Amino acid sequence: MNKNNKNILKIIKIYADKKEDKECKNCKGCKCSDKDKILVNNSLVNSANNKSSNNKNNNRDKITNKLNNIDKKLNKKFSKNSNPYLPKPYKVLEFYRETHDTFTLTVDMKIKHAPGQFVEVSVPGFGEAPISICSYSNNYLKLNIREVGNVTNALAKLKKGNTILIRGPYGKGYPLESLKGKNLYIIGGGCGVAPLKGIIEYAEMSRKHYKNISLFFGYCSYDDIIFKRELIGWEKRHDVHLALDKKQQRGHMCYDATQGFITDALKQTEFPKKDNVAFLCGPPMMIKSVIELLKEKGFSDKDIYISAERLMYCAIGICCHCMIRGKYTCLDGPVFRYDEIKDLKND
Repeated sequence: MNKNNKNILKIIKIYADKKEDKECKNCKGCKCSDKDKILVNNSLVNSANNKSSNNKNNNRDKITNKLNNIDKKLNKKFSKNSNPYLPKPYKVLEFYRETHDTFTLTVDMKIKHAPGQFVEVSVPGFGEAPISICSYSNNYLKLNIREVGNVTNALAKLKKGNTILIRGPYGKGYPLESLKGKNLYIIGGGCGVAPLKGIIEYAEMSRKHYKNISLFFGYCSYDDIIFKRELIGWEKRHDVHLALDKKQQRGHMCYDATQGFITDALKQTEFPKKDNVAFLCGPPMMIKSVIELLKEKGFSDKDIYISAERLMYCAIGICCHCMIRGKYTCLDGPVFRYDEIKDLKND
């Protein structure tokens, strides 16, 4: 109820409580009996209450409509018998330590997914965290995880045979099916290489549908390189460029890497004049610099795809933590074509 309505009700109550036959202000100078005054004032009370009630009803209708719209979206995405928040247990098939603070879990989750999608992984008593899928297979799921908090530190203590809880996959992945016949440029920095690994595996399984596959990966140092086991094979099959920020102190290194930033390697690369597409994932400053460089090299906004990093709590568009000005990272992304979000800022 607004302030004016409260004042009206206060005045009405004073009039209604009086028992002397005095001039009624509501009747503009007439003489009314107490009974008449009460009837008049009750009418005002009802009018004020109706106005307040209408406001409440309007707000209630807006909330109800919003909830109904959310329900419709969820019903399209999930069956009526499933709970989108309920994770399922899966066995750990392998635990592999990649670096001092990252590791890869292989779990027996047999489910169809697209490169670039993510899952929500939970550990009872510690919480839940969104993790990018770093594989492409219908027989298992690989998750590359960096130890940065309670959940990921708890996951780092898992061993082969242990059980973890997972729900998903969620989000929109890389549209590789619609990019057949293109030259693929896969560009990542640090742990941002993880979601890009699925693109490599997908393209290798459908190798005849794509032209050149070029990998540009940047890390702080040799010790920070992830997927060292896979990298040896990638160098044999694809055009691989590895850049390290820090000068290598080791006497021997198994990989051909240069000192500097990933943009240095891109500057020296000659790109075909057409049929090019780039996939980016990494630190925001790296992505910004790489996009500027790619556009100088002839890439359009529609030729560039980025994987946005946001904290996605619910993963189904309810909590709004991951919004980028009207777009849900968990539903509309995390993969976006650059022209879709280039002018948008964080909420």
